[in-house]
Amino acid sequence: MVEMPKYAPFVIVMFLGACAGLLFMGITFLYGLAARKRWLMQVSAGLAVSGVLLYATLLFGFSLSSSETVLAIGGLKYFCEMDCHIANSVTSVMTSSELGNGEKRISATGKFYVVRVQTWFDPSTIAPFRGNSPLAPSPRKVVVVDDRGHEFSISQPGQRAFELTPGAITTPLTTPLRPGESYSTDFVFDLPTDIRNPRLFVGDADPISSFIIGHEDNALQRKIYFTLSPASTANSGASAR
Repeated sequence: MVEMPKYAPFVIVMFLGACAGLLFMGITFLYGLAARKRWLMQVSAGLAVSGVLLYATLLFGFSLSSSETVLAIGGLKYFCEMDCHIANSVTSVMTSSELGNGEKRISATGKFYVVRVQTWFDPSTIAPFRGNSPLAPSPRKVVVVDDRGHEFSISQPGQRAFELTPGAITTPLTTPLRPGESYSTDFVFDLPTDIRNPRLFVGDADPISSFIIGHEDNALQRKIYFTLSPASTANSGASAR
């Protein structure tokens, strides 16, 4: 299954246009204030308020009409980087009660989940004039969410212990990629043994994203998750290309 950003270039242009319009109305208001032109102040303030209300209506309207999606192992979740798309997928999930080697072996408070995430620069999504220059993905938020909405962050002790294991991959999610390139990253979570329906969420960590229509960072927007079915493995679309 593939989950693509909906109307991504259009809503980003809308956001930039709204910001530019609000800035212009602000400057016009200040000019009217300095020139003592009350009518200009009223018009600019009215247009600014109307624009903000219209944008807020679209922002919350799209969020309320959205639906939650859970991708299977190997499913691709795309992130828009303006003229190109970066795709993430979960390629394997492993569980263990202990991680590490020798004296540095540690036990989980509950159960360790080791999740391998693949990042792929889809070459079919770039503009014809872009070329082969590298792109650094935007900062990401990576957490596990249960059926009650509780979030679980990466286990730092578990992460350090697993990194001592042969075959562990620690490539940061912000590592630059050229079109068609991919890499994997392992994340470790210490989850309760009685956790129900754990799902991985990989999302943008940029606070500005919460003001973009249809973006996952919006408070009411339903999210796109990855299933964490233990002991499941699969090749993602990126590795097969």
